Amino acid sequence: MDAIYRIETPEGPRHVVRRETAWHAIEGDLFGGYDVGDPVAETTPRVLAPVVPSKVVAVGLNYKDHAAEMNKPLPAEPLIFLKPSTSVIGPGASIVLPTGAGRVDYEAEVGVVISRPARHVPAARAHEFVLGLTCVNDVTDRDLQRRDVQYTRGKGFDTFCPIGPCIVPLDLDAPIGVRSTVNGDVRQDSSTRELIFPIRQVIEFITAVMTLLPGDVISTGTPPGVGPLAASDRITVTVDGVGDLANEVVSA
Repeated sequence: MDAIYRIETPEGPRHVVRRETAWHAIEGDLFGGYDVGDPVAETTPRVLAPVVPSKVVAVGLNYKDHAAEMNKPLPAEPLIFLKPSTSVIGPGASIVLPTGAGRVDYEAEVGVVISRPARHVPAARAHEFVLGLTCVNDVTDRDLQRRDVQYTRGKGFDTFCPIGPCIVPLDLDAPIGVRSTVNGDVRQDSSTRELIFPIRQVIEFITAVMTLLPGDVISTGTPPGVGPLAASDRITVTVDGVGDLANEVVSA
């Protein structure tokens, strides 16, 4: 079960897998069949966001306890919204607090990376369209979210969607732990067993509305414990089986 990374090389970004102490090049099409090739020269490369999605489709209020902490009723169906591709950054990149921003929150989430064009996918076949899972931080300007009612502005700023560090094929039906820490202190600690709408159902719902393209990411919702970020904070999102996604927070 290879973990797929995307790294910076002198020739530009490329996908690799990590085996023991070496990075091995992916030869072929990540979304259409590939082989694992020879080790690459870089020993400590810069790790980038594992994909460049055309869109990130996020699910709001998908954990019961999170809905309660936000003082909102449980949704009758998945509440979806889009984060622009320009909000995506990778591990180690800085989350930039916009000038004049209000309260900016972290939201640790399990991300689903799509492997091939997906339209009207039944839940029972959802795994056929999934390359693997990753970590997502759905960074949110909470004041703007409340003021605007809809989520586009509050969640759409540049740097507001860290993704990474890699993609790992995991069982969609198994409980997957998700946590966040800020400066080493645990803030969120839950599992996908607590999702209101499981991953398969979310894929079915979204693909009934729009076509998902290879490399698109679904962010499946955040558990309770969200809170504000400040400049100089270090926020880490952990998904069991995937790893840690860590980012520093800076002022604009």
